[in-house]
Amino acid sequence: MAERISDRLVVVDGNDREVLQFDARFAVLDLGAQGNEGDLRVRGEDGEFKFHFDAGRLLLIVRDASGRDVLHFQGINSQLRVGAQGNEGDLYVLDADGEASIHLNGGDGDILLQNADCAEEFDLGEEATAEPGTVVVLDDDGSVRAGRQPYDRRVAGVVSGAGEHRPGIVLDRRHSARPRVPVAVMGKVFCRVDATYGPVGVGDLLTTSPTTGHAMTAADPVKAAGAVVGKALKPLAEGVGLVPVLVSLR
Repeated sequence: MAERISDRLVVVDGNDREVLQFDARFAVLDLGAQGNEGDLRVRGEDGEFKFHFDAGRLLLIVRDASGRDVLHFQGINSQLRVGAQGNEGDLYVLDADGEASIHLNGGDGDILLQNADCAEEFDLGEEATAEPGTVVVLDDDGSVRAGRQPYDRRVAGVVSGAGEHRPGIVLDRRHSARPRVPVAVMGKVFCRVDATYGPVGVGDLLTTSPTTGHAMTAADPVKAAGAVVGKALKPLAEGVGLVPVLVSLR
């Protein structure tokens, strides 16, 4: 039995429970009622169910043209499955430009990230500052600060986010009483480099320098042991600048 009251459509079951309600004023559709949970099923042109939401089991199923459950969300166990035998799943997360910044490829088992490095978050030391691209070293309490000594074996990495590279993965992100910065420990990152101490060529190893927060070419291999921050991907003949670096602490 259906009844229309103003902009509201109501359907009741045999026990006079309002199991379907549509409020046109707010474009709201309600299914189910206390003692009679709702189910939403949508058929395809072949007459088979392609979409099924079961409120009683907290279950959402989407089927492909062959009737395979290619999307299966079980709310009770917080479990999401994408894909099925014979139809592997892919999950895309798009950025504001509509580009896939994250892609989980079920066919190959790959996780593809648009951004470039893997970073760990660290607390900044007392009164310390570190802009993106800064070479940082560890303090005694495990926080980081901009490096200012050559061949410093406390080097921790480069603060992510300078130039055109952004961190692809950020680990240990949490709240702290101190400011925290993502420090690239693996991957490609733009790094502040000072070529005053020697020109930097592609493939050169870089270490900390006397210029605060900047790297320099590691001309002395003995001193560089344990103090290398990464390998230069572009040259810098003189002066200071941002250089793309492949971070490889060693």
